[in-house]
Amino acid sequence: MNDYSFIISFFILNVNTVRKVMTHLKKDKPKYKQIIDAAVVVIAENGYHHSQVSKIAKQAGVADGTIYLYFKNKEDILISLFEEKMGQFVTSIRGKMTGEEDAIKQLEILIKSHFQMLADDHHLAIVTQLELRQSNKDIRLKINKVLKEYLLVVDEVLKNGVQSGVLTEDLDIRLARQMVFGTIDEVATTWVINDQKYDITKLGPGIHSLLVNGLKK
Repeated sequence: MNDYSFIISFFILNVNTVRKVMTHLKKDKPKYKQIIDAAVVVIAENGYHHSQVSKIAKQAGVADGTIYLYFKNKEDILISLFEEKMGQFVTSIRGKMTGEEDAIKQLEILIKSHFQMLADDHHLAIVTQLELRQSNKDIRLKINKVLKEYLLVVDEVLKNGVQSGVLTEDLDIRLARQMVFGTIDEVATTWVINDQKYDITKLGPGIHSLLVNGLKK
């Protein structure tokens, strides 16, 4: 590598580092979370395509221009929203699972926590179960990347179950993960479509029982 190439590489590395630091600092600021929470409400009530940045700014109690200090555009808000909320959820689940070694119990915690999160925030439930699905392909691809952290938790639970002998030893982890997430997701979506008329948390034990019976030895 010549001196010129080294300088270019060094410059790019430092620019990327600065960007990461700036992004972290923005997320730590109160207004960032304020805008995220406002976006959840606005998108849930108006739909993603009818949620102008100005509406989000008004709900957040900030000037329109303030939004652009934290986000590039409305698409960035939606992705950041999901990243923030999913990150909090994954951290919460891992915390609840700390010290729990039984995979069957871990799965129960995951299902219960998932439904409780949606029940606690009806606006967020609408956004995650409906509005994210109506976005364009590029957004969905980015959303899928964020979702990987959650799916990793599911994988860890399933692998633990196989290794501890409570789940069938020839379990296809990838297929089982799709079954677990797909079941939880479908139940949640149906609940939202039905205007959240019933207590979704009460469905947890039944879902857990069905999944366990299909996965265990």
